[in-house]
Amino acid sequence: METYLDQTYRLGDSGAAISEIAGLLHGLGLLDDQPRDVFDADLEEAVRAFQQQRGLLVDGQVGPGTYRRLNETRWHLGDRILIFRAGDLMVGDDVYQLQRRLLDLGFAIGRVDGYFGVETSTGLTDFQRNYGLVTDGTCGPETLKALTRLSPMVQGGAPNAMRAESRIRAAGPNLSDKVIVIDISRAHNLPDAHSETSDIIVKDLAQRIAGRFGATGVSAYLTTSSFGSADLQEERERARFANELRADLLIAIALDYSENPEAKGISAYFFGDTNHDTWSTTGEKLAGLIQREIVARTGMTNLRSHAKTWDLLRMTRMPAMWMDIGYVSSSADMARLQDASQRDLIAEAIVVATQRFYLTPEEDEETGRLNYADIKAKLREFPAQVGPGDPSSGDPSSGESALGD
Repeated sequence: METYLDQTYRLGDSGAAISEIAGLLHGLGLLDDQPRDVFDADLEEAVRAFQQQRGLLVDGQVGPGTYRRLNETRWHLGDRILIFRAGDLMVGDDVYQLQRRLLDLGFAIGRVDGYFGVETSTGLTDFQRNYGLVTDGTCGPETLKALTRLSPMVQGGAPNAMRAESRIRAAGPNLSDKVIVIDISRAHNLPDAHSETSDIIVKDLAQRIAGRFGATGVSAYLTTSSFGSADLQEERERARFANELRADLLIAIALDYSENPEAKGISAYFFGDTNHDTWSTTGEKLAGLIQREIVARTGMTNLRSHAKTWDLLRMTRMPAMWMDIGYVSSSADMARLQDASQRDLIAEAIVVATQRFYLTPEEDEETGRLNYADIKAKLREFPAQVGPGDPSSGDPSSGESALGD
């Protein structure tokens, strides 16, 4: 069972939780071994380093998300027996290590994400079957010994990347048979004073995107928080909804915030954990396409795309990306975003980029060349196709879940 912290610790705070946090950071080599029960400057610096390593929001504070990731570092492969538990997945660095080991041995385990889910259990069972072990999908002492003795067949994520790309190609280029979730998100650092403005703009843009997708035959679903906070548990619930829907893609939209009023521009994010050398290649592709199309059409500052381990990106099984469409704290960005015609441009850019995501290199066009009319014309060229992630196909997998990314 995952461990939760129901409050946020920051510089100057004290108590037993601070000692625990310091101990975990020391175990990672990020902090000295000096006993401490006060959140001092050295601890803040260590927290920032940990957040940077793990693809989290870097704010030097330990809230529920950072604490949960710290707690995952307690475990190393062999410390405990790993088993699939529906509804209460085991999670930790030991699961990352198991997934990486199975992948290097040539077994499909889905995404390397630190969660012991169905795909990891299936991959482990396949390994046990191939090597004459009891096929119970449990990583206990005997299975661990076998994993340790064997030499890797391949190394890195190339097999997963090829499987994911193959799945995208198999889905076909026609958007009319796709299921896409558009998530109305909030930046994790958004102050309450800017929440209402952010909600209004992001919701309006999401509805414009959904309308254009709907006109192409896409089944578009809008998800959102309760508009009271950027609650991490709600984010996980929205990821679960997208998985249960068997969506082909998830596109999250938000407005960023900075205390520096000069900060401006758009940035895109996809699942990636550089600490464990894993990322979603298809998520990265989708994020890059959408980022470039928006920049080409609007002239907004390009802050490029980046790997993150935010729950909405980590826990979704399909290619997913998070788009910060500007800074709510920037007068320049807000002047653009409050213009309905600019929001139309962004909506069209996202639909066009999504179509390009499914095109082969031979069918694709240069960034900024396709428009909404071209997309509708292409619908007449491409036959509708039921892909593996389509709810009507009967395939229990969703998006890239069965083959990873």
